[in-house]
Amino acid sequence: MIRRFNRYELKYIVTFNCARRIIADLRGFTKPDAHGGEAGYRVVSLYYDSPGLDFFWAKVDGLKFRRKVRIRVYPRERLDAVRDAMVEIKQRVNRTVQKRRLQLPLEQAERLCTGALDVAIADAVDGQVASEVVYLVRAMHLAPACITDYHRMAFVGGLYDAGLRVTFDFNVGCRAHALKVNQESNNHLLLPPDLCIMEVKVNEAVPDWMTSLLARYNCQLRRVSKYCAGLALARRIQVIPLVVGPVFDEGANHG
Repeated sequence: MIRRFNRYELKYIVTFNCARRIIADLRGFTKPDAHGGEAGYRVVSLYYDSPGLDFFWAKVDGLKFRRKVRIRVYPRERLDAVRDAMVEIKQRVNRTVQKRRLQLPLEQAERLCTGALDVAIADAVDGQVASEVVYLVRAMHLAPACITDYHRMAFVGGLYDAGLRVTFDFNVGCRAHALKVNQESNNHLLLPPDLCIMEVKVNEAVPDWMTSLLARYNCQLRRVSKYCAGLALARRIQVIPLVVGPVFDEGANHG
């Protein structure tokens, strides 16, 4: 498991049918992520923020440096049966996304995010991440703020595009209540059911063939944060909506 990495993330909002066509075109250049295979997998994330929602407003205000702290789980069957979790610090510096994470039993992950540093961390790298999480929790008085929940299909590049990862997030839901990452509850839909969020993630440059594919489908970059959009929807905070401008119509000419 890669525990630290830097990369660029490009985000788009496309229709379900457009995503289906893009996925078909990707098959000649990528392969399905080994964890999800052809069917994909569920992703549930619990985001933490300060009483003044500093992480939320840093994104809304477009600050060059901003962070998020979250617990993320990948339930295979029942959500309440999840036993392990990722604790992640996701940080953006200008256009570069940096992520640091460690895997823990869910109970320990939740305890760590209360600011407790008595969780047994044997690995030095994981220990550094744990200490940073605890520092942020204590310094900013972080607490659970919002949950996002969606189905992801992920594809990874081959030998010559090893850093490439393309994901499609469907049925993106969110809530600001029942803030337990392993608890089922009713969610608000972030997007209409026929839209999804596509992300292109690369270590350096986007491959030429991927650039051509994006142009063929007229994909337009979006400033999308599922956490911020979800929190704004759940708490009725008036900010710029998630979808700004036209979304590509799969019926248009893209030949």
